[in-house]
Amino acid sequence: MAPVTDLPRATTWYTHLLGRPADTHPMPSLAEWQLTPDTWLQLFHSPEHAGSTLINIGVPDLDSALAELAERGLEADTPQEGAGGTVRFAALHDPEGNRVTLIEGRV
Repeated sequence: MAPVTDLPRATTWYTHLLGRPADTHPMPSLAEWQLTPDTWLQLFHSPEHAGSTLINIGVPDLDSALAELAERGLEADTPQEGAGGTVRFAALHDPEGNRVTLIEGRV
């Protein structure tokens, strides 16, 4: 869950991030995307908590994901390696300051 002060603005940003509109708006203060059969990303109006969330999203190919984001007008930090070279990741921040990290795992 990502708390936001401006749900319409944040919903637009996440639409660009994910490449599609929210799957559902079950109430006026909530937008949801189903990322996998068991995983949902939710935005909710909560000004007192906005900007405090860390979101990690696994991607199969980090370079391709970053190229797609750039085409949609979103720029992430320079990719980094972690965990002994078994993962690569790059972060960006939504308009509220919530950090979204794209993570590519390597076997």
